[in-house]
Amino acid sequence: MNIYADLFLTFAKIGCFTFGGGYAMLSLIEDICVRRKKWMTHDDMMNITVIAESTPGPIAINCASFAGFLQAGTAGAAAATLGMIVPSFLIIYAVSRFLTAYTEIKWIAAALQGIRIAAGILDADAGFNMLRKMKKTPFRTAVVLSAFLAVIVFSILSLHVSSILLMTAAAVAGLICSAAVKSRRTEDAK
Repeated sequence: MNIYADLFLTFAKIGCFTFGGGYAMLSLIEDICVRRKKWMTHDDMMNITVIAESTPGPIAINCASFAGFLQAGTAGAAAATLGMIVPSFLIIYAVSRFLTAYTEIKWIAAALQGIRIAAGILDADAGFNMLRKMKKTPFRTAVVLSAFLAVIVFSILSLHVSSILLMTAAAVAGLICSAAVKSRRTEDAK
């Protein structure tokens, strides 16, 4: 199959059959791109996820773009991105056009509630998979625990803190730690 068609259809399937947003899609993207199609390694997927999270736009679309780019350059990125966007757009359009009139029906409301719960579980699964595959170092463990505790404390106190602030704090901590390690190596080399 043509690589562009394969990228489009692969990401169209992900976009069509995954509920819960970008984080819920990460597990499926990794399963297909790393395990089944072997388009990239687990480390590539972790790097793509970090880059996709720190760039503007939805994380799943950014991941699709980067995965497509790795496979077939700019045209591959376009094919993967369109594959991710088109089904979601059509589904959201259909839902907003037809289903909103029926949300008062109990079984539809119950189905939507079930989907919401499943999406939360998919989000948690993506996080646990990333944690499990992360190379464990004291610094990385400290960053993960600090971010986790900060999110819990902010939630308990009903404080709204942007995830950008948490990512910026982690980036600054990483830069400081890297500079300290580099400085120590320079001193040891003397």
